Amino acid sequence: MLSAKNIFKVTYPVFLTLLVQNIINVTDTAFLGRVSEVALGGSAIGGVYFLAIFVIGFGFSQGTQIIIGRRNGEGKYAEVGPIFNNGMFFILLLSAFFLIFSWLFNADIMKYLVSSDHIYQASLEYLDWRKWSFIFAFINVMFRGMFVGVTNTSVLTGSAVITATVNVVLDYALIFGHWGFPEMGIAGAALASVIAEAASTVFLIVYTFLHHDFQKYQLYSIKKIDFKLIRQILELSVFIMFQFFISISTWFMFFIFIERMGERPLAATNIGRSLYVLLMIPGSALATTVSTMVSNLIGADRKHDVIPFIHRMLGVVVVLVTPLMVFTFFFPELFAQIYTNDPGLVAASIPVMKVVSIAMIFCAVGSILFHSISGTGNTKTAFIIEFVTLFFYLSYVYYTAIMNPQPVYIVWMSEFVYWSVLGIGAYFYLRKGNWQKKVL
Repeated sequence: MLSAKNIFKVTYPVFLTLLVQNIINVTDTAFLGRVSEVALGGSAIGGVYFLAIFVIGFGFSQGTQIIIGRRNGEGKYAEVGPIFNNGMFFILLLSAFFLIFSWLFNADIMKYLVSSDHIYQASLEYLDWRKWSFIFAFINVMFRGMFVGVTNTSVLTGSAVITATVNVVLDYALIFGHWGFPEMGIAGAALASVIAEAASTVFLIVYTFLHHDFQKYQLYSIKKIDFKLIRQILELSVFIMFQFFISISTWFMFFIFIERMGERPLAATNIGRSLYVLLMIPGSALATTVSTMVSNLIGADRKHDVIPFIHRMLGVVVVLVTPLMVFTFFFPELFAQIYTNDPGLVAASIPVMKVVSIAMIFCAVGSILFHSISGTGNTKTAFIIEFVTLFFYLSYVYYTAIMNPQPVYIVWMSEFVYWSVLGIGAYFYLRKGNWQKKVL
């Protein structure tokens, strides 16, 4: 299980999935950067708002993934299907709730938080379409959690390629009105994302239904709704859900604070965010692998291998991301020009992108350490560490953006605060905590 081949086998499809999915983000930002700064800013606010709700479903799928990983490590393959099926039932209810919630309250929430009328209208135009993605995106993350949990992630590659291809093609058609399609601008970007997510959902359902390797898990052997099992998943997931929601909500507030600095700082921040998320891919892919490997190791009664495995992965991730950090730090204008052809916006984005490039190292190391805690099943501890970290993070952002306004790249240095506190807290818990006594 700990061989380089097995680690690569699990990590590579996750890496490719994240890469292809972030092509969507890059494409949206690059296309909208050529529409207007308002469209770019509106998609930033709307996109992070959508993400803040989406990660609640993603957090639930992570809890499901941890339990599936544990059962897979124990060799109890027939128990994977009931866990997945009952989890899917719950997450569909959750997605329906958030769809209705968004329909009713998005306008009021945006009106309260956004100061610019132009950004307010643009964010609503984006969210009017994007909210429909909750159904498909929640289904997709449940499939992803199952595939990662059983360490069979190759199917995610096909799913990601379909999602990215559909999104890129429809972005071009719907944002600018090519090939006879209406010119929808920011709404076109949102609609393209919805259709791309739906295409991925269809692919995942058909693939797992037809592929014989998944029959041993009994994914489609639905006998009854097991509320006791759903409660067990929730007991593990709830802290991950709150943790992710608070984390992304804090990031949403980061964008709200930046929005009060003006439309150009917000546009530059969206460009920085797009590059940052792209550069986070190697660390995020390895962190996902570490989480499921830790869960599988504990399930196989190899707890003594956990800490050495984590140390090994920390070395690997530093080697992977350092060349990227150096290249993006010294040539930020090459990346900025992908997103916009406005010289002023390019100049405003470069300091942000330099900060982002260095923050990537902190992010990669912190992600490995923090996801390791989730892999042990100690999601309550992970939530506490995240909550404490976000207090320091938000305090720094509020001070530098509102109380004592600084250039936007100074505000972005909050990433150093976030990942340093998170990583240190996670490391000390892994070395001194009682995670070995956790039973799932």
